[in-house]
Amino acid sequence: MNIGDYPPQEPLSEAGAAYGAECWRRSEGIAFQEFAFGADPYQRLLVFAPPRPNGSVLVFWHGGGWTSGYKEWMGFMAPAFNASGITFVSAGYRLAPQHIFPAGLHDCAEAVKWVAANISRHGGNPEQIFIGGHSSGGHYAALLAASHDWTASMGLSDDVVRGCLPLSAVYEFGEGSGLSARPRFLGADPANDLRASPRFQLQPPLPPFLVAHGSRDFPHLITQAGRFVAAVRAQGFEADHLELADRTHFTASYAGGESEGPWVPAALAFIARHAGR
Repeated sequence: MNIGDYPPQEPLSEAGAAYGAECWRRSEGIAFQEFAFGADPYQRLLVFAPPRPNGSVLVFWHGGGWTSGYKEWMGFMAPAFNASGITFVSAGYRLAPQHIFPAGLHDCAEAVKWVAANISRHGGNPEQIFIGGHSSGGHYAALLAASHDWTASMGLSDDVVRGCLPLSAVYEFGEGSGLSARPRFLGADPANDLRASPRFQLQPPLPPFLVAHGSRDFPHLITQAGRFVAAVRAQGFEADHLELADRTHFTASYAGGESEGPWVPAALAFIARHAGR
């Protein structure tokens, strides 16, 4: 879809708008196939198939503070993963304030369901699905990986997610989270602060995590990442913690498309290590 095909979104900050424009620029001209998993314009995903697939799949969700962003933003990541045989999928989800929690999370789960049912047609193995996302998209990925409540309702096994790669994500809401304001996607119910917090929704067994953020990221996200890693490890499961030197919240995202950068080699090694477990 083109940007004009979407409903209007919440305006971005100056920095956010510059980031979005750069994502559109970096993703321009990269071939994909688009599919719908629902009727809403945001309930769609893009499949970037590699020339020589190895079966592994990475489903990735964009950021934008739960109120903005497009699946097309993340297309620039595909070439680095396709080059290693990984099928890359960039998926959308409905946005706040029109749609509040758990609508966006439900869309992310529906995208995984679609991938599990259809990705074999594009060189992927439904038993080798990894998920990740940047910022608010990383939050949704971490929440799906942390909990199993959604898998049975989707007709999926609890181990459908082989591993999770959240990048500059949010892991907790409410008191002590460090957030300057309560995100509007949580709606009016204060109980959603806990329900939407991956750190407080860990339901073993957990898939392995590769938790990454920039060294110059938003300070509260750095703190949250450390606490989330500690919580996963305290449950006896694997969580690697990767700090991307001199990267901000936005330039950490750009690292997702840099084959020789600080994140892609670690992500590829993580996927290769866990694809066959």
